[in-house]
Amino acid sequence: MSNRNSNRKISVNQMKMYEEQLSSRNINWIKQYTTPTMSYPKASQLAGITTKTHIWSVGDRYYKLAHENYGDPKLWWVVAWFNQKPTEAHLKTGEIVYIPLPLDRVLSHMGSY
Repeated sequence: MSNRNSNRKISVNQMKMYEEQLSSRNINWIKQYTTPTMSYPKASQLAGITTKTHIWSVGDRYYKLAHENYGDPKLWWVVAWFNQKPTEAHLKTGEIVYIPLPLDRVLSHMGSY
């Protein structure tokens, strides 16, 4: 399985507004990943995805849920993306979090895999 940055473009940032910062670090530019474009699955795509529910509680983290359900904490962003909650700060105690399964089917609908 490839990682979430495999198909992302890298751009060179030489913007004038960063000139002072770049100069202070003795560099001319910074390479960075472009912002990915991922769309939420269409209803027809969701038909093949099942979800496991989890009630958010104190101490929960996306990476812990990813480790428990996918065997890889680096896949935390799949849970965040599917729930349309980019960070844990967007969740409240007692809120339901959906863990999409199976992982390979979920990733195939994301457009970047």
